[in-house]
Amino acid sequence: MEQKYIESTLELIDFIQDSPSCYHVVANAASLLENAGAIALDEKKRFELQAGNSYFVTRNSSSIIAFRIPEGEATGYSIVAAHTDSPSFKIKENPEICTGGAYTTLNVEAYGGMLMAPWFDRPLSVAGRAFVRDEEGNVQEKLVNFDNDLCQIVNLCIHQNRDANSGHEFKVQKELLPIIGMGDRKGALKALVAEFLDVEVEDVVDTELFLYNRTAGTIWGIDDEFFSCTKIDDLQCAFSALKAFINAEDSQSSKVQIVALFDNEEVGSRTKQGADSDFLSTVIARISASMGWDYEKQCMMQAESFMLSADNGHSFHPNYPEKCDPTNHPVINGGVLIKYAGNQRYTTDAQSGAYFKNILKNAEVPYQVFFNNSSVSGGGTLGNIAMAHVSIPSVDIGAAQLAMHSPYETAGTKDTCNLIEGMKAFYKV
Repeated sequence: MEQKYIESTLELIDFIQDSPSCYHVVANAASLLENAGAIALDEKKRFELQAGNSYFVTRNSSSIIAFRIPEGEATGYSIVAAHTDSPSFKIKENPEICTGGAYTTLNVEAYGGMLMAPWFDRPLSVAGRAFVRDEEGNVQEKLVNFDNDLCQIVNLCIHQNRDANSGHEFKVQKELLPIIGMGDRKGALKALVAEFLDVEVEDVVDTELFLYNRTAGTIWGIDDEFFSCTKIDDLQCAFSALKAFINAEDSQSSKVQIVALFDNEEVGSRTKQGADSDFLSTVIARISASMGWDYEKQCMMQAESFMLSADNGHSFHPNYPEKCDPTNHPVINGGVLIKYAGNQRYTTDAQSGAYFKNILKNAEVPYQVFFNNSSVSGGGTLGNIAMAHVSIPSVDIGAAQLAMHSPYETAGTKDTCNLIEGMKAFYKV
């Protein structure tokens, strides 16, 4: 495997493992953008923009939009959108449950649709955010990541469940509660948060905390062609979009280049920070206002715009070939995945598909196409939801992967490079 593919994969794995929650994703994205010279904006304050500069703004600490104003007259928007969240277990308030006086488990609920079986018998930790009261009586937001093997969801042994390998419906409230300690440890998690943040327990006002898999990412295969890690869906696309945006800084494009990373895709996007919010449309409107564009100019800009909705798709699975479309077999390392669906869960049509395929061909970036097997209902993503607010031509893209929505997913070592190069070529048009 060429060294450039190994290096890009290792950089992605590092980014993912430093981003155990959507809040950490956005904090790390903001750091990358600031290091590249982008200027932080505040939604509560007026946007003062200048041609040639890059900017970013966050919402709810879990979504982020960055954009670059071209030097000359702008002629449209080039947008790449991805999401920051992944399926996990969210910890409820007052979470400790002591059963039989023997062990303390944490009360959790499912966030997003997930493969539950792989969550068992893995080292897990807890990350997210906390709101704490300071000495002046104000509430401050703080990131939390214990970054240790803190808890585990433990299987019932085969001797006590002889049907364990015969199919099973998991019940989160009974079987997916992680063990965190021995005996009755009421208030233990809040105490750990307070200790981590060096505050008093009573000053921890509220939290949003999630379980995450601590298993380290790894590159594997005869030729190092695979890598496995947590949260590949959709942080592979989010990371690639950020890298492409930063690396396209020297382009001579007349488009306003935008990267938009939304939260809550895994639960339908219908939040103030999701793709079904006004976040993107508001940022675009504020760009227009700050640049002094009248309504005609705004409409012209939107008519000349294009979006890549970036969210990974399914690779052909060697053990389940019948789940794949009969004539389209996308594979790991096969290039940028362009996704189609007759039910419009993906935004690609012949016009937008041809436009993006031509960009990839000119840039010599490999690509492949994905269709669901017509007897297998596929998932949706954020593209068609965002289109309800910013209606422009769009394609749905991603990388082909296996074990999507598992806490430990698998993808291709070449495909982060493919995504970055494909997105960068799109930004430069």
